[in-house]
Amino acid sequence: MDRVKVNPEILRWAINREGNFTEIEAKFPKLSDWLDRKKHPTFKQLESFSKATHTPLGYFFLSDPPEEKFPIPHYRTINNTQKFNPSPDLIETVHTMERRQDWMRNYLLEVGQERLSFVGSTKQTKDSKIIANLMREVLGLKSNWASKRGTWQEALNDLLHRIQKIGILVMINGIVGNNTHRKLNVNEFRGFVLVDEYAPLIFINGADGKAAQLFTLAHELAHVWMGKSAAFDLNLLQPSNDKIEKLCNQAAAEFLVPEYDFKTQWNQIDHSNNGYQQLAKYFKVSELVIIRRALDLDYINFDKYQEFYEQREREEKLKKKNSGGGNFHNSANWRIGPKFADAIISQVKEGKTLYRDAYKLTGIKGSTFSKFVKHREDKGGY
Repeated sequence: MDRVKVNPEILRWAINREGNFTEIEAKFPKLSDWLDRKKHPTFKQLESFSKATHTPLGYFFLSDPPEEKFPIPHYRTINNTQKFNPSPDLIETVHTMERRQDWMRNYLLEVGQERLSFVGSTKQTKDSKIIANLMREVLGLKSNWASKRGTWQEALNDLLHRIQKIGILVMINGIVGNNTHRKLNVNEFRGFVLVDEYAPLIFINGADGKAAQLFTLAHELAHVWMGKSAAFDLNLLQPSNDKIEKLCNQAAAEFLVPEYDFKTQWNQIDHSNNGYQQLAKYFKVSELVIIRRALDLDYINFDKYQEFYEQREREEKLKKKNSGGGNFHNSANWRIGPKFADAIISQVKEGKTLYRDAYKLTGIKGSTFSKFVKHREDKGGY
């Protein structure tokens, strides 16, 4: 039986990268022998190990562990001083989004798309209100736009539609590709943004609660205006110590809940009777965003904010757990992104993109891809 000589340091690196030694050890009883050089894995065992650790097979044929650099800055919440070691799930997700963005950029250049003037347009601005106002202006929204929608879901849907209409790709997914066994970790990141002058891309971690997703979306939108790619965890909806992160958080809060309107409404509500709920209903955002705004404007202290936030997050997780799996095609719409999906479908139909390339870019193939195409056509496209 042929065995493959693998540097044990690469095996250790792959295990640490995956972050679950106990689970890996249980799957591979001979692992300690491999690490001690008493035995080497067979090629078949190495393939299985590669899949279990979500590590490219070619890495195991290197002489030393590779230096895997995360392609964009990753900002972590204030007081989180741990060294950031990106998981294979996050790395793979970012690389998948980069490939989609590259394809979309080339496609847009071919059809004569001009650069998007708003990308990076506020990089010299330090006033969050100016950034929020410019974001609303380009999106065609008034300062009190959300309060005029019927529900928070209508507000979110309207915002998603407008963001894509101005040329920004949006994708929402709580797993790696379509692999339901690889759930994305909200504690690692809530979302990221890949800035580009032709095809900026926003990715929302769909494993997060709906209550926090709207704020993450607004935060990432501010990053597009600032012209800075980034990934972030936004623990407790709080930014890192980075100046741009703080500014983007402030702009997101102002975009969703303008300070003037908030103060006006705060003075009118009955605080003894679900005051946060009243404000959330008015602004069409979650109570988490309302309590976050109250903290920003010094109406409450951080201890009260943290207690309320953690209680609401527990309720959100319970609600999400009992909500069921949902419809595949509706989920696929956002995993792939409506704007990106329609562009690649049109290119496949015109014969300008091969089916095999479309399969790789979307993560679905064969009859499943055909059914997805029909679903998009039935919906009338984006």
